Formats: sequence, C-alpha cells, structure tokens
Amino acid sequence: MKSVGLFGGTFNPIHYGHLAIAEEVRSKHNLDKVIFIPTSLPPHKEPEDLADAHKRSVMAYLATVSNPCFEVSTYEADRGGKSYTIDTARHFYNIFGEKVELYFIIGADMLVEIASWKSIGELLDICRFIAVSRPGYDVRKILNQHYLSAQSHSTASKILERISIEETAMLDISATGIRRRIKEWKSIKYLVPEPVEQFIHNQQLYR
Repeated sequence: MKSVGLFGGTFNPIHYGHLAIAEEVRSKHNLDKVIFIPTSLPPHKEPEDLADAHKRSVMAYLATVSNPCFEVSTYEADRGGKSYTIDTARHFYNIFGEKVELYFIIGADMLVEIASWKSIGELLDICRFIAVSRPGYDVRKILNQHYLSAQSHSTASKILERISIEETAMLDISATGIRRRIKEWKSIKYLVPEPVEQFIHNQQLYR
C-alpha cells in the first residue's frame, strides 16, 4: 500500500524549515510523496500579512519542484474561504481511496487544539497524524497534559492511537521572522530557496 503525507499550512512564505521537516518525515516514514497544501484562510487564527493563496501556492511550487517526491495542491487555494482539515482529508480520500494510507503532518503546537477540530472523529478514521517537534514545544509533554490523563475519553484515546511523534531536526526559521526581515529590508537569503526569494522581491510581498 502506498503512503502519502499531506502537509497543510499557510506557507507564508514557505521556507527551508518546512522543506527539511517534510523530507525528514517522508524518509523516516517511507512516504511515497508529500503533498504541500497552502491554506486559503486558516480557521483557528487570524492571518497576519497573509499573501494571496495562489501566490503562496506558486512559492510552494518553486520551493518543491526540484524534489520528485514533493507535490503542491491548490485545492484549498482554489476552494477559498476558511480551510478545514476534514474537508481536505475527504478530498484526498476521494482521490486515493483505501489503496493509499494518508498521513497529515502537523506541528506540535497544533496538538493542543486538535481535539476541537471539526469532525475530528471522522478525520482520525480517514488519516493518521505525524506530529513534528517545533522550537518551544515539547510534543510528549503536550500529549501527557492534554491526552494521556484523559485516555478514558474516546476521542483522546483515538488521538493517541492515530498520532505518531516525530522528533525532527529543528531549523529555527519562522515565516513571521522572514516577513519581519523583509519589512526591515534585511536579507532572507538562505532562509528560503532562491526562486522563492526572487518571487517575493519581484511581487513585492510582505512590504
């Protein structure tokens, strides 16, 4: 059976931290490919300096085109509005069906709120989750605080069953920091792939 990783996010902009996580997860979990899915509007936070979804999709393509195991989907960008993980999971399940094992790649910070996600029970049936470490977040501590103490709760038990923890090499790069550097007219070279850097400058994004 093939395995596909779904990597959603604002990617505002996509940077080397995102790419390193995706490749490490792909390699360690033997995924056949990772699909990057730039969100239209994130449902759980107010976007700050959010570039147009299709421009973020172009940047994702520019960043990933050299890796044959990476793809970019504009499903959420084309759909518009708030992006809910369950809708995206259903979309890809309808495409691949039961012949493909789906994995959603999420940051450790999302573990705190995942139990409140829309249709979380169905979502856990459709796909597994791979939670990756992020600077300032201890994945195991989050699981202990929010789920291990509530294992009797069916949702908490199912979350624990369907989530794998991945301690990836953490590059301390953030999209927020990149946008700040652009506003301050500082270099972002080696934080993002060169084609992405050129696209940002040509489109005058984040000024």
